[in-house]
Amino acid sequence: MKPTRLKTVLESLLNQRWPAFIWGPPGIGKSSIVQTIARERDLPVVDLRASLLDPTDLRGIPAIEGGRAVWCPPAFLPREGEPPGVLFLDEINAAPPMVQASLYQLVLDRRVGEYVLPDGWWIVAAGNRQQDRAVTFRMSSALANRFVHLELEPDVDDWREWAIGRRLEPLVVSFVGVRPKLLWQEPADTAAYPTPRSWEMASDVMRTFGGHKACADVLPGIIGTGAAVEFAAYVKKAVNEKHMRAIVADPLNAELPEALDGIYLLTSWLAYHAEEGDVSKASATLLGRLPPEFGVVLARDMIKARPAFMREAGYKDFIKAHGHLIAR
Repeated sequence: MKPTRLKTVLESLLNQRWPAFIWGPPGIGKSSIVQTIARERDLPVVDLRASLLDPTDLRGIPAIEGGRAVWCPPAFLPREGEPPGVLFLDEINAAPPMVQASLYQLVLDRRVGEYVLPDGWWIVAAGNRQQDRAVTFRMSSALANRFVHLELEPDVDDWREWAIGRRLEPLVVSFVGVRPKLLWQEPADTAAYPTPRSWEMASDVMRTFGGHKACADVLPGIIGTGAAVEFAAYVKKAVNEKHMRAIVADPLNAELPEALDGIYLLTSWLAYHAEEGDVSKASATLLGRLPPEFGVVLARDMIKARPAFMREAGYKDFIKAHGHLIAR
């Protein structure tokens, strides 16, 4: 399922006791979705990396009280009296079988030996698939049967909406829109390959270096050689900043890009600069000049970046004429 659907499902599962397991390849946002839900609900998260545990770590160590051994649970587990939260078991199937076995009772019965997980705490786990070339151990059927299993897949529309909110570089956002198959690819023999996470990394590196040209030799080590070559060719023929500003200055008459890649770059650039008053007004005017399907893209991008865009007169006129496209 795509990220927005997975988030909705997890929010519903949060209100019941059965734990969930998110499957998916590395770098597509499994952990981020859990963290986002917790942040939106103001819930603390205990992020427990199962791959770093020993089988005895969950039970703790014994102490002598009154001549008897009493097990002292580890400090990283939630304690009685703490507010409700999320116990996130990340990389659970990267843990050896003995560690996985130590999780059986915690996942199903919400306890380990004498320790009891406090009421209000929800367990969610995540892990990579065996075909993803990540470090994984086969999950036993006994542990697997304790979860609601959900598989996450990358989705370009969801990613673009997230990327605009995260203010990734417009060149990166528009390129992925034009070449959606490069949002994520199966891991190759090389260390670097495109994923949602690596595109975010590429955007941050471009911003740090001051543009694509200054870090062109670095990007193959982030998104892989093939994707980096295609991205470099895209950047080379992309509409420049001066042209974008000219469009904003005269949205009624300025020459607009005609090619698909140029239009995607225009919409991504406008959304990136949405908080600028002249950009918002110009974007509302441009809705009527772009082909309707790209007007919809621009409208959605601008609303994500600046919800007040819905008050622009040009947006209201566009909705009257093409509101049925927005609702799809």
